[in-house]
Amino acid sequence: MAERVKKLFRQSGVIPVLDERVVLITARRSERWIIPKGYVAKGLSAPDSAAKEALEEAGLLGRVGAESAGEYRYRKFGRQFSVEVYPFFIESMLDEWDEMHQRRRRIVSPGEALDLLFHDNLKAIVAGYFGMLP
Repeated sequence: MAERVKKLFRQSGVIPVLDERVVLITARRSERWIIPKGYVAKGLSAPDSAAKEALEEAGLLGRVGAESAGEYRYRKFGRQFSVEVYPFFIESMLDEWDEMHQRRRRIVSPGEALDLLFHDNLKAIVAGYFGMLP
């Protein structure tokens, strides 16, 4: 019997793009490579909330693309999360930011990003965005 999902927690995130490369960060509690993402903040649109996460988690300033690149789901702590992912065009990278002591930041090619990213469904979104789908 399939387990029923009681509540789907809504998040938004970004694919941080810098000169045809991708900026990844590590999760706070593991060494898994992920994208900046978080709960959609009250009073903010999903894209604006994702840009806020890019600043806090990765020290990135820039512009969020108008259209979503896709959506993926994952489970954590017994909860189901849905993440709407937007392209994020980096204009500057700060040397110091809120979570710099909790995360690592790495600039990689899209191919390297696919090798490093933890979530398969997120890999598919990144591959689609960069036109790397088979």
